[in-house]
Order: sequence, then C-alpha cells, then structure tokens
Amino acid sequence: MARKKQLGEMLKESNLISEEQIQEALRTQKRSGGRLGQILISLGYVTEQDILNVLEFQLGIEQVDLNSTRISNDLLKFFPENIIRQYKVLPIGKDGSTLKVAMADPLNVFAIDDIKVATGLEVQTVVASEQDMDEHIDRLLGVEEIMNEEFHTGFEDDADVSSPGIFNLGQGPQGAAEAPVVKLVNTIINQAVNKKASDIHIEAREKKVTIRLRVDGILRDLMKVPKQIHPSLVSRVKIMAQMDIAEKRLPQDGRIQINIQEKSIDLRISTLPTVFGEKVVMRILDKSQALLEVEQLGFLPDNKKRFEDIIRSSYGIFLVTGPTGSGKTTTLYAALNTISSPEKNIITIEDPVEYVINDINQTQVNTKSGYTFATGLRAILRQDPDVIMVGEIRDGETASIAARAATTGHMVLSTLHTNDAAGAVARLIDMGVEPYLVSSSIIGIVAQRLVRRICPRCITPYQLSDEGPAHAFLGLAAGETMELFKGKGCGYCDNTGFKGRLAIHEIITINQKLRGLIVDPKSRDKLKAEVMAMGMKSLRMDGIEKARQGITTIGEVMRVAYVDED
Repeated sequence: MARKKQLGEMLKESNLISEEQIQEALRTQKRSGGRLGQILISLGYVTEQDILNVLEFQLGIEQVDLNSTRISNDLLKFFPENIIRQYKVLPIGKDGSTLKVAMADPLNVFAIDDIKVATGLEVQTVVASEQDMDEHIDRLLGVEEIMNEEFHTGFEDDADVSSPGIFNLGQGPQGAAEAPVVKLVNTIINQAVNKKASDIHIEAREKKVTIRLRVDGILRDLMKVPKQIHPSLVSRVKIMAQMDIAEKRLPQDGRIQINIQEKSIDLRISTLPTVFGEKVVMRILDKSQALLEVEQLGFLPDNKKRFEDIIRSSYGIFLVTGPTGSGKTTTLYAALNTISSPEKNIITIEDPVEYVINDINQTQVNTKSGYTFATGLRAILRQDPDVIMVGEIRDGETASIAARAATTGHMVLSTLHTNDAAGAVARLIDMGVEPYLVSSSIIGIVAQRLVRRICPRCITPYQLSDEGPAHAFLGLAAGETMELFKGKGCGYCDNTGFKGRLAIHEIITINQKLRGLIVDPKSRDKLKAEVMAMGMKSLRMDGIEKARQGITTIGEVMRVAYVDED
C-alpha cells in the first residue's frame, strides 16, 4: 500500500516551499502545536489558496465555494455541533449512505473517523477555505439563529444552569437541552475566539444590549439583543466566573476556564455598574496560541539585527516600552522563545501568566497574599537564574532590584509604560533608581505600537496627492505624490480592509557615549537627539517605511505615532 503524502511534501513538490521552510514550520509546530498548513501560512511561506490548489491538483480533492453552496437546515440539525466547531466541517449534501462534507483540513483522518461514527455514513470530503468555514459556521450556528429560535422561550429563569468549573463549549450535539442563555453565551464566546478577538464587551443601553468584540485593537459590533435578556446574560457569565450574582452595585472580577475547538482559553471577567445595568468585559487569553518567532514581530532588517544582538547579551536590562495593549508582553515572549535553551535557567514573574512556555519557569503575582513583583523578584534571585523576565516594572523597589540584578550578571527583560524608548531612562530615574545604576544596567530599549496589517486579499495601491494631514505627516513637498496602499474590504477581512496586526518599533542600543549622557543630568535631555543622530529609526519613520512597503496604511501609522519628534 502506497504511503500517503504529507502536506509539506506536496507543497515542496509543487515548488512552493523549500525543505528548510518545512523544517522551520515543523519546529514551530513541535513547540506550540497547531496544523502545519496554518503554521506555514502564518510564517508567510504559502497562502491558503496555495494549499487549496495543491490539495485539488495532487489529491483530487474538490474545492468548494461555500458562498454559492446551499446548506440544508435539516442536514445541519442532524449533524453534531461539537464536530462542526472542533474540526471546522459542514455537511453540504447527502447521497444515499454517503455524506458530502466541506472541511478546512480534509487530511484530518481523525475528523473523518469521528464523522463516520457520529453519523453512521460514509464520508466524501471537499475542501473550503478556513475563513469561509468560520464565517459560515458563525452564521449557521450563530447568535442570530439562537435569538430567532429561542427568544420566545424566555431567558429569565435559566441563568443558574450548569455549575462552575472548566467549561467545554460546543461539546454536545446541536439541539441538546441547553437553556437559551447558555447557548447564547457559548456562541458569543465561540464567535469571539473564531474572529481572534482579544475582548468581549457586553454593554447595557437604555433599550438594547450591545455586544462588541475587540479585533485587531478596534471594537466592532457583533450584535444587539433585547434589553430583557441582560440580567440573565450577566448572571450566566457571573456563575461561570464564580462571582456573586446578587451583587450588582459593586465592580467584580472573576475568571473562566474553557476548552473550545481543542484550545485551552482563559477568560478574565470584569463587571462594572452603569446607569442602565452592569457592563461585562471578558479578556480572552488563548493559552494554546502559537508563540511568535522574532521573524513574525515585523522588524525591519536593521532593527531585527539590533533586537537579536540585545537579547543575546549575557547580562543587563532589556526594556520594551509602550502603552497598554501595544504588544509588549508578546515581544518579550518572542525574545524568551529565541534565547531559551537547556543550558539556561529562565524564570518569569508575570501578572498574569498569559501563555505557558515549555522549559521556562513561570510564576504569577498574587497581591492579595503579598506576592508582588518586588517580593517575587527577590525570591527569583535566590533560584540561580540566568535570565529573568519581569512582566512590568511598576515601582521604584522593583526597578532598583532589577537594575542591581542586571549589574551582577543576570539578564533581565521587562516592560515600562513610556511614550518612546528614550523616555524609559527618565522614567527609571523618576522611580528612584540612581542614574549611575540606570547607566550601567540598561543595554537596550524597544518602544513599539501596534498597527493593523492591510488585508492581503484586497490590498490595492493608490496615489497620495492631496495636501492633507497624511501629506504633511510624510513630509512631502507641495504637489509631491507618493504611492501607498490600502485594503478595499472583502469577506476575508469582514470588509474592514485589515487582517491581523504588527508592531512599529524604535530601538536604542546603549553604548558608552549614551551611558555618559544618562549619568550627567545636564546632558540627559539630549539622549533622544543623540540616538537619532546615531541612526535610530523613530516609531514614525519605521511606520512610514512599512506603509510604503504596503504592510500597513499611513492612516494606521498616524493613529498611533502622530507626535512631534522635534
């Protein structure tokens, strides 16, 4: 019997990827899990359409456009919802004892076996894009359908269904005896995870309840539901998070652990009393999300080399700065992922531990019990560390301990909230760290902001010629034009023109001359001018370069980096 070809082999035979790229993807898969095809796409080696074409050409698996395919409701109700969501599969036809199914991964033999067992039918597979599968699953099993079918059955008395614990969303067959509010909350979370949202907002208005998702840093409406659903909706979330459902006058915090689509997800819950009822925000932490490699952080070549040179140092403080939500922790995780090795003892202290990294010791602060960044950092120094990652330097005590650790042979990675890289120096000194200690301990600083990527499927060039804010931001002369790029909007990007995010950066590598400026209070204000003279690209310059390359839009760069750099 002939051996079945693997996806990597087929892509290589089609001259789409090299053996080195396959091995790189396999190493990433071993570290973080996930499907090989998705990893190859995320690394930028192939597109989803490349994979669909190869499957059709080499294996004869038909491609199907779900937008022009009618999916029978009767067939959908017969098919288990947990299998639909877990394997991203939809039944599109039945001929006698053979069921025709569209799959995002038609090579998944375990999924095919589960479908056979669940339905008792033979399975014929066709392939559809993962984005199309997600969109159609959301629509066919989504919130609107639940509201249409379940609204009149009542939501008021079903909030106490199920007990606290680890929740398995979508694990029962569709149509199982679940209360409407349970199905509604499960579906909202499912859609948020599918759309790679970072937060879910449930907001009470005067006559409606608005549910919004934060995707790529921007809030988008998911749906609006009747106001009378609000109490049971909030109560259901509170029960899942083991919060007090009777307390509606004070803010509360909680946590939900769920298993969904073979992923382990943490939801951090916050409630806030408002004029029209409690507002709920759920922060989504996907523990199974693949850790980024340095190549995926979006560095331009010269900045990438600076970054790698800094993180491979044997001692000193490396800081990543920026506002909340600018991807600082992700950058630190990528750095740890790069320098991790069996020869190093790497310990982190975080609030909270967002992603688990193999072969690294991670600990989490607990302010209620007195376990703060400062106390944790002291304890870590007695654990014979080589590399320490401190989630955030929040106070002078933590800053001083970190600086002294860096001068005694430890590599310390941490984050600060400052507007630019040079501002990190002043911030540490303002916290009470002696200037000589700042000067001798810091080896590098990265400032960053997140911008949205232009959707690769609807990117289009245009000529910027009007003399508006963008023209001035780019420093163009009167009448001068420039070719830039934007997304027109398509189904793949939910008609936003954007898909995913990347960072823009500025990086300072501290040298002897800069150390002298840090120590001398009269020269400290010249630090930014000096690093610019040394060739540092500012956030603005880095962003403009990425806009000119068609990675992001000039509007996105202006949104996060419209500051006076004089």
